[in-house]
Amino acid sequence: MRVSKLTDILLTLAPLPLALAFTSLALLIVGGSPLEAYRQILAGAFESPAKVADVVTACVPLVLCGAGLCVTFTAGLWNVGVEGQIILGAIFATWVARHILWPQAPVLTLMVLAGMLGGALWGMLAGLLKVYGRVHEIFGGLGLNYVAQGLVIWLIFNPWKRAEGATMQGTDPFPAPAWMPTLGRLRVAPLAVILALAALVVIYFALRGTRWGLELKALGKNFRAAFLLGVPSTPRMLTAFAVCGALAGLAGAIRCSAVYGRLIPEISGGLGYLSLLVALLSAYRPQWVPPIALFFAALGVGSPRLELNLQLDSSIGGVTEASVVLAVLLVNGWRALLARRRALQEEAA
Repeated sequence: MRVSKLTDILLTLAPLPLALAFTSLALLIVGGSPLEAYRQILAGAFESPAKVADVVTACVPLVLCGAGLCVTFTAGLWNVGVEGQIILGAIFATWVARHILWPQAPVLTLMVLAGMLGGALWGMLAGLLKVYGRVHEIFGGLGLNYVAQGLVIWLIFNPWKRAEGATMQGTDPFPAPAWMPTLGRLRVAPLAVILALAALVVIYFALRGTRWGLELKALGKNFRAAFLLGVPSTPRMLTAFAVCGALAGLAGAIRCSAVYGRLIPEISGGLGYLSLLVALLSAYRPQWVPPIALFFAALGVGSPRLELNLQLDSSIGGVTEASVVLAVLLVNGWRALLARRRALQEEAA
C-alpha cells in the first residue's frame, strides 16, 4: 500500500519535470540557455506590480472558462464552443455599453448580466444541436465558434463601425461608465478578480455538494445507467452548457470592459481553447483551476522577454504549454495502465 501511494505521488508530480526537460531540450537545440530562458520568463511575468497585474488580468478569463468547463466535462460533454461563448458575451455586453447611458454601477451590472446571458444562450445552442440535431458537441461547438467570429467582424465593420470608418481596432471606445474600474494605474480590475473567484467558489460547491452536481457526475460516468436511474439527462446537459456558457460570456464582458474598453475582432484571444487545457489539466476539479490558469497566464505574459533579451522566439512559451499537456497525458496513460495491472493482479489473487 505504501509503495502504491508513493507511486501515485510521484506520478502526480512527474508532469512538471518532464515538461521542463522537454522544453530544455528544445532550447538547447536552438542554442539557448534553459536556465536563463526560465529566468527571463519569470522576470517578464513578475518583475514589477504592473507585470503581476497583467498576469492576474490574463488569469481571470482562464479561471472563469476553466471553472465552467469543469461543469461540462463532469457531465461528459466536450464544450469546445467556449471561444464563441466568450465572443457572444462580449457582443451582448457591448450592446449594453453602446445603448444604455446610465451611471457606472447599473451599467456594469447590466453588462455583466448581458454577457452571461449571451454566453449561456450560445452554449445552450450547442446543447440543443447535440440533443435534438444529433450533432456532436465538438463539431457543433467548433461551427458556432466560426459563426460567432463572423458575427463580431460583421458588427465591427457594419452597424458598430467607428465614426471615422471601420477598422480592425474595433468599435469606438465605450463611454466612461462602461469601463470597469482598475486598481490605480495598474491594468487589473478588482471587480473582475472578485467575480472570477466568486464563480469558482459557486462551481466548486455546486459540483461537490448539490443534487445537480451529483447528477452531472452520474451522466459523465455512465450516461445510460444515469438515464435508467431517473436522471433527467436532457435538462442536465442543457444546464451544464448554459452554466459554462454563462461563465465564458462573463469572461467576454470583462475583456471588453476591463481590458480593451471596446469590442475588437480578437476579443476572445484564443482563451477559450487555452481554457480547455486548463480544465483538462485540473482533472475537472475547480480548486486546481487557479494555479494552472496562473501558470499559463505567467507564460503568456513572460514569454515575450525571450525575444527581447535572448533573441529567442517567444513561441517557446507555447512549447512549454504543449509539453506540459503532453506530459500530463503520458503520465495519466501510465497511471491508467498501472491501475489496470493492479486490478488484474487482485482478480488473479
